Amino acid sequence: MTALGCVTGRFQPVHDQHLELIGIALERCAHVVVAVTNPDTEARHEEPTSAHRHTAAANPFTYFERARLLTAALDGAGYRDRITVVPFDLTRPAVWADYVPPHARQFVRAYDDWERQKAAALEAGGYAVTLLEGDPAAKLSASDIRARLAASSGRHDGVPAGVGPVLDELLAAAPLATRR
Repeated sequence: MTALGCVTGRFQPVHDQHLELIGIALERCAHVVVAVTNPDTEARHEEPTSAHRHTAAANPFTYFERARLLTAALDGAGYRDRITVVPFDLTRPAVWADYVPPHARQFVRAYDDWERQKAAALEAGGYAVTLLEGDPAAKLSASDIRARLAASSGRHDGVPAGVGPVLDELLAAAPLATRR
């Protein structure tokens, strides 16, 4: 068993496939870092392989809110004691080791070119990478989840059970349409 693993993502919001990937990493590692990308508005940059990932609409939740959502998901799955949640700015490789130790094995599930590009960047940054091919037809879309949240229809479909109450609280305070 590897001592330390890492799963990176925007978690906008955390959904069932994120939790599944974290579970895969936990099967192979004693501890897993969950690294939250686009941790602040300055970390958002256009990516040719993912046209939306830098937009405000695709990043409605703050790092703090995503950390709360992740904690709820991880608690619900019984994973919390083996996880550390950290911010992780993909645009600043020079500081990656400040948040995720270089000996951590990165787990990336690739559904499209963006994830393959991310895996290559992590590998170029010195991390060992386990690339898991995903079936694009089976990909759970966070964009679809956000659309349901905005329309209040099926709002908790696709998100771990513990996440629903936190989402309700966050959206009651600031609906998606009012977020940056």
